[in-house]
Amino acid sequence: VQLQASGGGLVQAGGSLRLSCAASGRTFSVNNIGWFRQAPGKEREFVAGLNWRYNVTKYADSVKGRFTISRDNAKNTVYLQINSLKPEDTAVYYCAARSGLFTSNYKNYAYWGQGTEVTVSS
Repeated sequence: VQLQASGGGLVQAGGSLRLSCAASGRTFSVNNIGWFRQAPGKEREFVAGLNWRYNVTKYADSVKGRFTISRDNAKNTVYLQINSLKPEDTAVYYCAARSGLFTSNYKNYAYWGQGTEVTVSS
């Protein structure tokens, strides 16, 4: 499975972005997409996840109410709509895929995109 993340950029606090994660290859072998982010000097952290087999969506507490994960099955693309951006949201955002049950542990994801950078200015 190959993942291509895009949509990052420089935005002012309070602004919005929509990140995309386009999947190709053996996409039938996975049923979870997770979005993670990593700020400089920090560990990679879970942001949002979607398991479409069991219709499960999960969010980190820090982004609940501001981030929304969704999927366009026809386009093999998962989106992360991020609103009300804060400077602390600044990070490189990665999408990742796995099969099986949902997990927020990034170490359990087998397939990764290259990351897209989000910078929020105050």
